[in-house]
Amino acid sequence: MAALASKSIIVTGAGGGIGAAASLVLAAAGARLVLSDNNAAAGEAAAQTVRAAGGEAAFVEADLASEAAISNLVAEAVKRYGRLDGAFNNAGVEQRNKPLDELSLEEWELAIRIDLTAVFLCMKHQVKAMLATGGGAIVNTASSLGQVGLAGASEYCAAKHGVIGVTRAAGADYGARGIRVNAILPGITRTPMIARLSDDPQLAEIFDRLKLRHSMHRFGEPSEIGDAVVWLLSDQASFVNGAAIAVDGGYLST
Repeated sequence: MAALASKSIIVTGAGGGIGAAASLVLAAAGARLVLSDNNAAAGEAAAQTVRAAGGEAAFVEADLASEAAISNLVAEAVKRYGRLDGAFNNAGVEQRNKPLDELSLEEWELAIRIDLTAVFLCMKHQVKAMLATGGGAIVNTASSLGQVGLAGASEYCAAKHGVIGVTRAAGADYGARGIRVNAILPGITRTPMIARLSDDPQLAEIFDRLKLRHSMHRFGEPSEIGDAVVWLLSDQASFVNGAAIAVDGGYLST
């Protein structure tokens, strides 16, 4: 039997590289998906790709800066499938590549709002839906930068450190009530954007150095992140809770 057979799962940030690839992997594992993104065209395209591959997916546009939109997203998933079994909270914004003193308050607050507060709000409403039907599993996208710092990424590092903290606390809150909450920490992953940049001859030297920081001397593929998410959402990870799991090709170990 497929690892996620008939499980109802939400994926946020489904229009992006990791979200879209993970959606395909989740669907191949048998999940019934509700995909979300604030980019309607990209999100609907991801849902269509899943359906073309034989999977089940609906798209719900949602701006995760809005709690009302998040509440509606969860309600739509429950309405469509009768329950919510899992969630991959993956949506986020990238760092601004500015030193701390050059960041505006608006740039700081956007990163905290989308990369951290939205994860809290998603879990808040997902947990309520899961408790109503006996439990479930949640995976949050943190980052290797949730464990270490990086110049030019203070707002992103702060948010991702926070994701790990709220993941561990939520796991403690709900583990005994049938809901497991874990985080993944991707290293650099060959999303379409990263592939485009790393293949640029003018940037090749920079990205070659970054590859060496990963002990496997390569970047991850989006589907490899999806494989980790499938495992964490499945019953095969039934004793994994409150964990922050590096899926980073050894970035944090070097």
